[in-house]
Amino acid sequence: MIKVAFICVHNSCRSQIAEALGKKYAFDTFECYSAGTEKKDKINQDAVRLMKEMYDIDMEKEQYSKLLTEIPPVDIVITMGCNVLCPTLPCKYREDWGLDDPSGKSDSEFEATINLIYEKVNDLSRRIVGKKLNIQWE
Repeated sequence: MIKVAFICVHNSCRSQIAEALGKKYAFDTFECYSAGTEKKDKINQDAVRLMKEMYDIDMEKEQYSKLLTEIPPVDIVITMGCNVLCPTLPCKYREDWGLDDPSGKSDSEFEATINLIYEKVNDLSRRIVGKKLNIQWE
C-alpha cells in the first residue's frame, strides 16, 4: 500500500489533523503518518477538541508528535505550508498544501482549516486511486 507522510515543523496541528483524517477516510487507499523536524509535548488541544466535535476522531488515542526519523520510508510527502523552510523526506512524489497554521486563532478559522484538510485528503485519495499523480513507480 502507498505510504503518505504529512509533515510540518512541529507535528502538532495541521499534519496531525491530516493524519487523523487520512486514517479515517482514506485507510483503503494509503497508509498515513505525520512527523516534523521538532516535536511538541502534545497535539494542539484546539485541534484535538475540534476534531472530536467535527469528525468524532480522538487524535490523542493513537497519535503523538513524532520526528521525521520516527516514521517509515514513504512514497508521498505532503508539506502543510510551514512559512519557513519545510522539512524534507525522500519520496517519489511531493506537494505542498500551503495551509496557514490555525494555532491561536478562532474556532471558525480552525474549523475552516480542518475542513480544507478534509477536502485535500479526499482529493489526494481520489488522485491516487485514479493514478493522477506524476509518480514513477518501480
